[in-house]
Amino acid sequence: MDLPADVRRVVSLVPSLTESVAATAPGLLVGATDWCTHPGDLQVARVGGTKNPDVALVRRLCPDVVLANEEENRPADLAALRTAGIPVWVTAIHDLDEALASLGRMLGAVCGNARPAWLAEADRAWSGLTVMKPRRTGIIPIWRRPWMILGRDTFAGDLLARLGVDNLWAHHAERYPKIPLAELCAAGADVVVLPDEPYRFTAGDGPECFPGSASALVSGRHLTWYGPSLVQAPAVLSGRLRSGTPFMRK
Repeated sequence: MDLPADVRRVVSLVPSLTESVAATAPGLLVGATDWCTHPGDLQVARVGGTKNPDVALVRRLCPDVVLANEEENRPADLAALRTAGIPVWVTAIHDLDEALASLGRMLGAVCGNARPAWLAEADRAWSGLTVMKPRRTGIIPIWRRPWMILGRDTFAGDLLARLGVDNLWAHHAERYPKIPLAELCAAGADVVVLPDEPYRFTAGDGPECFPGSASALVSGRHLTWYGPSLVQAPAVLSGRLRSGTPFMRK
């Protein structure tokens, strides 16, 4: 479905895309999910979660386009919007280069803008980063009960590889495999990277499961969002990875 020539109303079902549009053409946003927390002062209609948006409410907002992602949003919801005659722009992101290119296309088509300054700055930030040496092997849990980790072809895994952390499960057949904790602990990773989303790992919830291994608590927004957060992500993530320390049982 083609976009209208003049996009004036946008609903975003993806937090990082919400932030991207808000940083580029904030007047276009009329709706976003409950999980769209950036910018903090965003005042638009809230349409539910990424996995359970209120499709009827989205329709009532009369958007010219809805922004979505192949992983974060359910095909059935996107199909319902298209059936209602609403164009849906769907991103599919597996690495940094794909993210930067996709954001440029989306913002140009949706916002009618030239490449925004923050996107060029993000490109420079990642092009000029210093890779951590020596390289380290890592495990990146994203959930527990059951334990789920990053597997193959993930955006977050690509960011970590660029920073010097090689995902031990990068060649797994699944993108987000469920791996028993005992197997994770036996893998001998140099560092366990624990983001604060989608599961909110904290100093008291996560590191204790990997005694003797270095754990790095990181910002999920900087690790998994593709948008303005990419500007600060190299410095923020590098700092957390370098400060990772082993958890020792008392």
